[in-house]
Amino acid sequence: MSAKLVEGELRPNIKNADQLSKQEQLIAEIKRMAREKDAVILAHNYQIPDIQDLADYVGDSLGLAQQAAATKAKTIVFCGVHFMAETAAILCPDKTVLIPDLEAGCSLAESINAEQLRAWKAEHPGAVVVSYVNTSAEVKAETDFCCTSGNALKVVQSIPEDQEILFLPDVFLGSWVQKMTGRTNMHIWMGECHVHAGIHPTSVDEKLKQYPQAELLVHPECGCLTPYLDKVARHQDESQIKIASTENMIKRAAESPATQFVVATEVGILHRLQKLNPTKEFIPIAKEMTCQFMKMITVDKLHHCLSENLYEVKVDAQIAARARRAIERMVSIY
Repeated sequence: MSAKLVEGELRPNIKNADQLSKQEQLIAEIKRMAREKDAVILAHNYQIPDIQDLADYVGDSLGLAQQAAATKAKTIVFCGVHFMAETAAILCPDKTVLIPDLEAGCSLAESINAEQLRAWKAEHPGAVVVSYVNTSAEVKAETDFCCTSGNALKVVQSIPEDQEILFLPDVFLGSWVQKMTGRTNMHIWMGECHVHAGIHPTSVDEKLKQYPQAELLVHPECGCLTPYLDKVARHQDESQIKIASTENMIKRAAESPATQFVVATEVGILHRLQKLNPTKEFIPIAKEMTCQFMKMITVDKLHHCLSENLYEVKVDAQIAARARRAIERMVSIY
């Protein structure tokens, strides 16, 4: 299945000119309201195409956090999942942060809570805690460094080699970081993203046989990566398999001489990849790699959110103050 077909599946089913006009009208009104209310619209790479196309900025978790921290807008409308909006609220306590659907959660963020982290820390006194950004504000408040898939390696490399590390919550991202850094004093929480963990390693073998000339772009949260960690660690430069965050997938696709790519991450990224590289082909490793939470935000919901100033995301001031240091460290390391 090509990226264009996947893109079509993700778009609303617009059957006639009246419906198309209504959709275009909603988008125009959203842009007008954003200007009038001094609002910036941020969208994650996994959002539906229409949301990506109307957003002021589209990117990965790190890029979105950086944009939130830098914006001068009074209101941030976050088209992503709840922990992302929380991160923006922590970084921008003087701004209003809205999310078009409060139910847009994250299975990975739910895999650990603050109480569990405190108990883990008690078992390893003095260890440095590195938390993936896919965590709640309460967990971030118990954290020394936050990271994203785009800068996890650099964050861990910035910590002295003799310092014990607790890495959470994604077991696959943690295993990749451990393999690439050679850290033997790094403990990894056994959490996972239900979408990325669901792809079996045989899918990689099958796609590489089907598309022998294609580069394989794999998100480090993917469970299918595990059998290839040794190969990737030894031959990262010449390997057909490229491990990358969603933003680095965008960069790699633009820079690579390859014209065909198999993409192992949530299918929402295909829209931006194809849009920026119209002459190249992008094949999802599995069309089932769809996060229902990332697809909850629609144009209608975004319009309703902006028009009524609904669904503000707030974080307790004490928790935010404790979490801010870890997030600011994440934003500064890229």
